[in-house]
Amino acid sequence: MQIIDAHTHILSPAMAAARADYVAQDRWFGLLYASPRARLATADDLIRSMDAAEIEASVAFGFAFARTELCRQCNDYVLEAAARWPGRIIPFAVVNPREGTPALEEARRCLEAGARGLGELMPDGQGYALDDPCLDGLMALAQSHAAPVMVHVNELVGHAYPGKGTAGPRDAYALACRFPQTRLIFSHWGGGLPFYELMPTARQGLANVYYDTAASLYLYDDRIFAEAGRWAPDKVLFATDYPLIGQRRFLERVQQVGLEPDLLERLLAGNLLRALGPSAAGGEP
Repeated sequence: MQIIDAHTHILSPAMAAARADYVAQDRWFGLLYASPRARLATADDLIRSMDAAEIEASVAFGFAFARTELCRQCNDYVLEAAARWPGRIIPFAVVNPREGTPALEEARRCLEAGARGLGELMPDGQGYALDDPCLDGLMALAQSHAAPVMVHVNELVGHAYPGKGTAGPRDAYALACRFPQTRLIFSHWGGGLPFYELMPTARQGLANVYYDTAASLYLYDDRIFAEAGRWAPDKVLFATDYPLIGQRRFLERVQQVGLEPDLLERLLAGNLLRALGPSAAGGEP
């Protein structure tokens, strides 16, 4: 059975070694990675992790820094890694929509260089809300390239933790309604948004939306995989948020839930291949 991780983060060895410098430069990066116990991973680390977990490929991106210059450094490394491991690393590009024209130019550069999507966008860390007009140009660009946009969305209840943002299900739903022709991937189960797919009117507004399972082991009971699969079987994407959670550990948990084979196949790869668009329709990542 094909397995593709829809959400992983990688940084170059140089950036990882200079962690303290980037902590000082970017407030949100500092919240997440100031502690030396917060793991950073390179492309080589990701490949070794995939080999150990028997994962065929992973969507990978850097960190959504506030400054375009730092985003560009991440994107260059991810694109180079994808060229080094074709078919195994599926590159997405990070940009900050609030930066305006430089962000659009960077996004266009990356899409033309082979990036398969944009994101993970980080609204709280990058300084905008999901109703901000700064997103208009980026969404239009993604639509013109038939590329999905991944957005960090949080559950707005429960425990607090470093990096927990304020962009929740209501904001994500409004974004989807504003850009119905742009494929959207809402990370972290869209902050609980899949549950609203049980409402016919909400389901219509979310027709072009997918949900990834990143960090799920820290947020939800494992029963969520079966429950969400019942009403959104074609929309949930297996995603670990590696290196936050080990890929093999996450995969083993999902495999122990007891999902029907067809649902498991969709979760582990089929839905993501659809989300990535026509170029993946034949099953090639």
